[in-house]
Amino acid sequence: MRRLLEPLKALHDFTRSVPELRHNGDPETHARWKAARDKHPAVVHPGLRTHPVSGAKALFVNETFTARIVGLSDRERAAILDFLYDHISRPEYTVRWHWKPDDLVLWDSRSTRHYAVNDYSPHRRIMHRATVLGDRPY
Repeated sequence: MRRLLEPLKALHDFTRSVPELRHNGDPETHARWKAARDKHPAVVHPGLRTHPVSGAKALFVNETFTARIVGLSDRERAAILDFLYDHISRPEYTVRWHWKPDDLVLWDSRSTRHYAVNDYSPHRRIMHRATVLGDRPY
């Protein structure tokens, strides 16, 4: 599987998670969406990336941003991405955080993915997201 994945490139597109349809209700909102799309065009990244600190390889695909695998048919792309999405969701590759008051959680998005679960109701969770500009995936 690693030999199959090593050369693959994936197209990442923010419009998959922020679709135009949801942002065209009024001209101002639509203009902001178009400006964001133009500022952040789709980009090709390796399907397997190398962590710049540890040197470890990690899958670099996710349902939110990965639009396709470059050079594959839709059927091939779907089969491989569905397999990978299922693989990265397996319990042995996940951390389930059990929140306590004053917890602070950080993760390295170069080799992890985040999936929020609303398990804190009726309490309120406050989240501040900081994205650090980093290296280009290789």
